[in-house]
Amino acid sequence: MNPYILAILLFGLGLGTTITFASSHWLLAWMGLEMNTLAIIPLMAQHHHPRAVEATTKYFLTQATAAAMLLFASVTNAWLSGQWDIQQMTHPLPTTIITLALALKIGLAPVHAWLPEVLQGLDLTVGLILSTWQKLAPFALILQINPTNSTILIILGLTSTLIGGWGGLNQTQLRKILAYSSIAHLGWMILVLQFSPSLTLLTLLTYFVMTFSTFLVFKLNKATTINTLATSWTKAPILTSLTPLILLSLGGLPPLTGFMPKWLILQELAKQDLALTATVAALSALLSLYFYLRLSYAMTLTMSPNNLSGTTPWRLSSSQSTLPLAISTAMAICLLPLAPAATALLTP
Repeated sequence: MNPYILAILLFGLGLGTTITFASSHWLLAWMGLEMNTLAIIPLMAQHHHPRAVEATTKYFLTQATAAAMLLFASVTNAWLSGQWDIQQMTHPLPTTIITLALALKIGLAPVHAWLPEVLQGLDLTVGLILSTWQKLAPFALILQINPTNSTILIILGLTSTLIGGWGGLNQTQLRKILAYSSIAHLGWMILVLQFSPSLTLLTLLTYFVMTFSTFLVFKLNKATTINTLATSWTKAPILTSLTPLILLSLGGLPPLTGFMPKWLILQELAKQDLALTATVAALSALLSLYFYLRLSYAMTLTMSPNNLSGTTPWRLSSSQSTLPLAISTAMAICLLPLAPAATALLTP
């Protein structure tokens, strides 16, 4: 892709998200989301591969549906209450429709079906943008409307953690596994949203760090299936020994970074007398943990079958810059000791 066009598209991505962040009016927020969608579409379809084009089409249709729902709900809200302000959502009907529209935008269960399919058709770099940056603007809106209907949030959160765990169990494609991991993490964020928005933000940031690290590892190894991971020990032995730690951090095991948000969320849910919800969420985390362990096992404890597809990637050194990978890996593994500082910042 022409570097000038790439720069314009990335600028459009940044601008769309910034407009949504800065807006207090629904039309402006909707415009930011639309800019975001339109800027990432050429990036998704840049390889002209049938799968990429199919993924782009699916993504465009779901995002357009969500944007239409959002516009419809904000117009309904203006009609019912005379308010276009994002923080003045008083009527339950538009609030619920907007919550569902934003859930469709970020891929929460039960409106998640597009996410694994779309992610599977993209290359790892655009997949990384889709899994991290594209979640920011809708999340900013969800945090601002502060949905009053607690039941719908808990249902969305629990179904997402369960489907995110279950869906990933039978997968062999890494991008689909990462998509289901994304759904599960988003479920955790939505569960605690109404009780502690700042904790949701903390979870989102730790999820970004861990996902960034995981995508970069897969990109360095040029791996898209579990079997290709088995050849990584010849190319990057030290990274191969660190990757299980990143994956287990995504799974939420102590003493790694990923344990911090899960621990704080379970604590918050228990404080709010939602012991059953906390138990179901914790058990669903075990489902996710299983497929992270499966990836770790494939990567570090199995030898690759020596066929042609297994031997070719060994001789090609990667041209990828390793500094972002080193920083994000260190953060994905070592940030748990900062938990007391995080809790001190979270408590108002």
